[in-house]
Amino acid sequence: MKRQTEKTLAYVIAAALFAIGVVCYAAFPETKPDEPVRIVFKSTAGKVLFDHKQHTGEDGYGIHCIDCHHAWDEDPDVKPVSCTECHEVDSEDPIKRSEALHQQCIGCHEDDGTAPTDCSQCHIL
Repeated sequence: MKRQTEKTLAYVIAAALFAIGVVCYAAFPETKPDEPVRIVFKSTAGKVLFDHKQHTGEDGYGIHCIDCHHAWDEDPDVKPVSCTECHEVDSEDPIKRSEALHQQCIGCHEDDGTAPTDCSQCHIL
């Protein structure tokens, strides 16, 4: 009989802890970061995983937002738009997204000297 009581008590405690966990998870959801951590660019050459935090963070490359989001007026109340807002995938005007990214990314990678410049180093997914 004692074993049955211990088993029941264990189930009650487990259920209570589960309920507390669900309530806490719902009550305190994780806040979305101000800037994306990682972005996946889809392309025919393979997906590119862009680590936004590494590129913009002070402990990373420290690139300023305006260096990539060149059409943004740096208004703190307005978030910069994604590349595809202006550079559409299949557009010719102003310039399609793949060409804009290649000019921006590869140019910076070549200037830096430490970043990858070979296609397969970025188009990995």
